[in-house]
Amino acid sequence: MELKKIALNDVHEALGAKMVPFAGYNMPVRYSSDLDEHNTVRNAVGIFDVSHMGEFMVRGPQALDLIQRVTTNDAAKLADNKIQYSCLPNENGGIVDDLLVYRLSEEEYMLVVNASNIDKDWDWISKYNTNGAQLENISDQMSLFAVQGPKAVEALQSLTSLDLAGMVYYTFDKGEFAGVPDVIVSATGYTGSGGFEIYVKNEDARKVFDAIMEAGKPFGIKPIGLGARDTLRLEMGFCLYGNDITDETSPLEAGLGWITKFDKEFTNSENLKEQKAAGVTKKLVGFEMMEKAIPRSHYEIVNAAGEQIGEVTSGTMSPTLGKGIGMGYVTNEFSKPGSEVFVRVRNKDMKAQVIKLPFVKK
Repeated sequence: MELKKIALNDVHEALGAKMVPFAGYNMPVRYSSDLDEHNTVRNAVGIFDVSHMGEFMVRGPQALDLIQRVTTNDAAKLADNKIQYSCLPNENGGIVDDLLVYRLSEEEYMLVVNASNIDKDWDWISKYNTNGAQLENISDQMSLFAVQGPKAVEALQSLTSLDLAGMVYYTFDKGEFAGVPDVIVSATGYTGSGGFEIYVKNEDARKVFDAIMEAGKPFGIKPIGLGARDTLRLEMGFCLYGNDITDETSPLEAGLGWITKFDKEFTNSENLKEQKAAGVTKKLVGFEMMEKAIPRSHYEIVNAAGEQIGEVTSGTMSPTLGKGIGMGYVTNEFSKPGSEVFVRVRNKDMKAQVIKLPFVKK
């Protein structure tokens, strides 16, 4: 299958990005080094082009009803300009995808989904759209830039009259940005270093990207690839679909009970309610290595006797902490912070300790 290209593909190649296939797209994985880019976002400001993400518009009198049916969180609690983290449960206890729900107005919402799941999510939501909500897939028309880091407000404020410093976490606003009208600017973040997401039409992407790079120059802005995005999100203990949550993992096992609201009915809610009452048998935990080793996805997690008790779902060498960190599912008895576990690295069992997330405290 031919790789899709984001609108600014050629711009990233000209900036020297190493491009790799990711979720069906040709994407920049790094420009300089993962370490340099990671530290740039933690300490200053960086810009990610994450235009591969999917956006669906849900409109009309039945919009909220549809969102309530297919997502676990309670979207009825959203006010205008508020955002909610949620997930789409499947019919057998797993997760179709995790997503963001933006409320633009009482009858207009935007759903932001993972690139690898755009078609799957679209088909899934459409299947439940039996009451006539208006659905529009605008993924191919939109570009998305995530400007992240402690200097993001200063770097961007000159480009808009929107009050960026006053924008609370998980809210958004719409207005002129870099001379382009009707731009959505939000504050959700996937790095734990603060910052904003900027949604623009593809035809305005180059203008907005160039303006951000220019305005951010005095603050040391750099383009950042997917490599650093992964280490940044992992340090915060944020789940990555396909690794930490999948069609086989339940939101309760994944520690997403906080977005699973049983005061409404949604797909498979009865079975999940029963699972909650009975208690889960495995849980997603964060752990840090006590010995020099880097945990990797699919490595076995074992107990002191060498018996398998789980599996690593995400792992890396933390640039901020200088040690191996990871997430994985373990049996209940080993899920409490402080529990001693071992990660099997090339047939050697290396000691690790379960910790309370996030790894990097703000």
